[in-house]
Amino acid sequence: MGLADSMPMRRDPRALAARYAQVRAATLALAAPLSAEDQCVQSMPDASPVKWHLAHTSWFFETVVLRPHLPGYEVFDPAFAQLFNSYYVSLGPRHPRPQRGLLTRPSLQQVLDYRAHVDAGIAALLRQGGGEALPLLELGLHHEQQHQELLLTDVKHLFSLNPLLPAWGDAGPHPAADAARSGGWSTFTSQEALIGHAGEGFAFDNETPRHPVRLQPFALADDLVSCGEYLAFINDGGYRRPELWLSDGWSTVMAQDWQAPLYWNLADAQQPRLFTLAGEQALDPAAPVCHLSFYEAAAYAEWAGHRLPTEFEWEAAVSRSSELRQGFGAVWQWTRSSYDPYPGFRTWTGAISEYNGKFMVGQLVLRGGSCATPEGHSRASYRNFFPPAARWQFAGIRLARDL
Repeated sequence: MGLADSMPMRRDPRALAARYAQVRAATLALAAPLSAEDQCVQSMPDASPVKWHLAHTSWFFETVVLRPHLPGYEVFDPAFAQLFNSYYVSLGPRHPRPQRGLLTRPSLQQVLDYRAHVDAGIAALLRQGGGEALPLLELGLHHEQQHQELLLTDVKHLFSLNPLLPAWGDAGPHPAADAARSGGWSTFTSQEALIGHAGEGFAFDNETPRHPVRLQPFALADDLVSCGEYLAFINDGGYRRPELWLSDGWSTVMAQDWQAPLYWNLADAQQPRLFTLAGEQALDPAAPVCHLSFYEAAAYAEWAGHRLPTEFEWEAAVSRSSELRQGFGAVWQWTRSSYDPYPGFRTWTGAISEYNGKFMVGQLVLRGGSCATPEGHSRASYRNFFPPAARWQFAGIRLARDL
């Protein structure tokens, strides 16, 4: 199935041109506070240098949009095809992911020149109307927004390892407390819910096809789990009680000596602190807890006497209830659902056939969106996914229970 077939909508080249300019400028604005040295370093294999994000998103537009669809387009540098391909095996060789931080060349300025070259190509394509490339261009914009969030989470992880605890800026994305917290629950009767993208607007391939799912009666917490609530779990020995943990989770706790969420500093029990993109700050007990792995989220739910929702419960509840707070824009919310294809799922064809489907094994679904998710990028059917031990993303907890 082609991308245009999955989203048969009209696209205005002028509107796409304006949106393209806005998205590309937003990426540069995120990188602007950082030095060239900041943008070259890779803190762990799962993260990428900022310079790589800047180049890879340009590589996507060049490889998927410009080369096949703009007659006469000349690539900026043929060597970039290998350096900045991520996981598209069908598109050629790739530089090893754990070694992206070794790419001191090309320079940051050359990468910025590369972005400008690609931008000029996209402008030329849109002046010609864009044709069949317009759906791919729109995909590229959503792809770049995904990397905007990754850029921030990767910078946060990088800076957290620096003894100076530097700040990305005076203020940075961080989940804030919700003054309307109630401690209540929203209940839902047995129902057949329609799950997946409804067909209007953009969606990734993994959000389709829309299909019915039978749900038993359940309830979802109106509020996200707070830092104060999670601190109570820690103080009750949560990280020392194997009966609360899945087997793989307990092994991970032991192997990596987890004692608190990532970025928490509990050296002073009376004044706990945590690292943010604005530097280290006092922990706000009312703010949503974040930077948790699935294992930590599941252990907390076990301790609290509840469970994590399925992704289907979450989507049905968020789509129908106005009581659920901070469904979007605070933290991604772990679900108990494996990242699997929907019934009838088909990958896109062509160069983008490897976009999502190849990752549908060994990962868990997160729903919602975080404080680092670009505005307008979230929706009820959006399916994020990470391995269960990942915790450098802004991921937290909304509890569920059976009725």
